[in-house]
Amino acid sequence: MISVTRLNGTPLTLNAELIETVEKTPDTVVSLATGNRYVVRETVEEVVAKVVEYRRRVNAERSAVNPIQGFERRNP
Repeated sequence: MISVTRLNGTPLTLNAELIETVEKTPDTVVSLATGNRYVVRETVEEVVAKVVEYRRRVNAERSAVNPIQGFERRNP
């Protein structure tokens, strides 16, 4: 989830996983996969930075997967 601000100053929390597009029209419009669109105060660059930071946090919590862990080599 990322926090942004509507044009009227109201805080808004969006599911970063559902963001499809972020447009400058000249206001910043965030479009979700649900069809909802939100006009926010943040710039396109700020919204993108928030999504990137969100992804870093989410991926940092995951442990690395060892592709050969538990694999036993068998000779024919």
